[in-house]
Amino acid sequence: MAKNVSDKHGFKGVETISSSSSCQSSSSPRSSPYVHEVGVPLKQNLLKEIAAAVKETLFADDPLRHFKDQPSSKKFILGLQAIFPILEWGKHYNLSKFKGDLIAGLTIASLCIPQEPQYGLYSSFVPPLVYAFMGSSRDIAIGPVAVVSLLLGSLLQDEIDSSANPVGYRHLAFTATFFAGLTQFILGFFRLGFLIDFLSHAAIVGFMGGTAVTIALQQLKGLLGIKKFTKDTDIVSVMSSVFSSARHGWNWHTILIGISFLIFLSVTKYIGKKQKKFFWVPAIAPLISVIISTVTVYATRADKHGVEIVKNIRKGINPPSVKEIFFSGQYAGKGFKIGVVSGMIALTEAVAIGRTFASMKDYQLDGNKEMIALGTMNIVGSMTSCYVATGSFSRSAVNYMSGCETAVSNIVMACVVLLTLALITPLFEYTPNAILASIIISAVVGLVDIEAVTLIWKIDKFDFIACMGAFFGVVFSSVEVGLVIAVSISFAKILLQVTRPRTAILGKVPRTATVYRNIQQYPDATKVSGILIVRVDSAIYFSNSNYVKERILRWLADEEEHVKENSQPRFQYLIIEMGPVTDIDTSGIHALEELFRALQKRDIKLVFANPGPVVVDKLHASKFQELIGEGRILLTVADAVRICYSKMELEP
Repeated sequence: MAKNVSDKHGFKGVETISSSSSCQSSSSPRSSPYVHEVGVPLKQNLLKEIAAAVKETLFADDPLRHFKDQPSSKKFILGLQAIFPILEWGKHYNLSKFKGDLIAGLTIASLCIPQEPQYGLYSSFVPPLVYAFMGSSRDIAIGPVAVVSLLLGSLLQDEIDSSANPVGYRHLAFTATFFAGLTQFILGFFRLGFLIDFLSHAAIVGFMGGTAVTIALQQLKGLLGIKKFTKDTDIVSVMSSVFSSARHGWNWHTILIGISFLIFLSVTKYIGKKQKKFFWVPAIAPLISVIISTVTVYATRADKHGVEIVKNIRKGINPPSVKEIFFSGQYAGKGFKIGVVSGMIALTEAVAIGRTFASMKDYQLDGNKEMIALGTMNIVGSMTSCYVATGSFSRSAVNYMSGCETAVSNIVMACVVLLTLALITPLFEYTPNAILASIIISAVVGLVDIEAVTLIWKIDKFDFIACMGAFFGVVFSSVEVGLVIAVSISFAKILLQVTRPRTAILGKVPRTATVYRNIQQYPDATKVSGILIVRVDSAIYFSNSNYVKERILRWLADEEEHVKENSQPRFQYLIIEMGPVTDIDTSGIHALEELFRALQKRDIKLVFANPGPVVVDKLHASKFQELIGEGRILLTVADAVRICYSKMELEP
């Protein structure tokens, strides 16, 4: 049986009660979603809703739950463990885990061959140590990454020429690293990590692909032995510089070294890809290439024949660099701009890598803690002669496959780098620049993900536009332009979805009594004679309220034309399914009032089904129910159809 029920606002609904559950159904008025606490002012409810929204946005994981009902001493210990997770998992560390971490650490240490050896090795020593104590990922391998390093290098080069002013260039690099770390720390401390989600996956794929192409093209200078090379990064300028120097600027000794080892690295990557058990082959290949090429150049004295070598690698651990950071002046602002861009890219990559491996090993990763750890290590790094470090996907994959158990693998790697800096750094002075160029080209080629681009095209054409916009922006202009295009297109997609929400006409699914679904999704669903049912799939705000009103009226006009052509009864009721409408503002209510008046002129009654409690409260506060009349807000679409159909004036 069925009976009408009303809540305190005067909104009526229908409650279906079977003989077996009548006692339970009638026991409490709270069974209606529209019933609220009696005597609680609307303002107090609103404050609760705002507080709940803030908590859901910034504190959804309830980070202080472990501190509840704990004594002060326990809270202090938990606080230290929250800042330094190693204090928590370190209690359960054992020799078995250390064996896996030792092998993994030694393996990833062999991959610490950066573009700029001196400061690259510095950045492979301090940041991994800091992260090991503060990070929450068990698998991520910390250090300089080709994409971030080259991105940082190109942005720095635009401001200060590294050849003409190496000291200023170095100071600006430390400044940018400091602000990159500060950006990451602030995002984590204030729990604003969700901001990096504005860079969509498609935009990142395009941006990384474009950056990979740009980086690879810039390495042609070292690969071909070109001395006079353009400072611009766009493909037109780079290729013009390459071909203009082809006759007299190329060095065949350098080309022979670079191409030979590029082929070697490509072959090892192919072997590792085809035979998973040989994953260590491409992992160790860069170190082998450096050793062989260095010995070859030293033995043949190829540097006397125009082969550029690294030179001047200082022995010793990281010198302090606090005094070299620009905290004021024009370069402070430039360092801030470069730091924010490189810090966000580094953060996006590290968090994505951490989440990937956390899901593979089935453990939780606290994104905000990760940001604080990454930010702290880069702030400390900027004060110890390091540039921006982050998580490397390739090294993290090797770390994972080598059997790492905890972040101790980063400590092992840092110790190996320490020994390298203290003892054997001078041996790399004869390393040819060509081999570093070939290593970087081999590394970044994999960042052009054709399969991902193809999948993006198949799934979402707008995402494909964002992907290609970011790619061509980087390739034909600059990294900054590509980043701006990527963010702009991502925001444009968000705005389009917000301002143009989906709406649908619902029909009753065959062989069901109360199920109403989108007729385009369910072609067999049948419309109800004389009643048009429309569902709005979004909150109704000032940005989309007029569109929602106009779209509903267009649906109505189209359907009226259809029923007129088929000599069917005219529409007497318009039911709006409000279940997906999570919220509504004053502009949205105003649009509904205009819709009501437009329907009045057509002698069509407006009915709402299944609005949420937030929407109901706001409709009540605006006295909207007094405008449309009593009994026009119902619990379900089925209830609304049944009541409307029983009251319809059926035409002959």
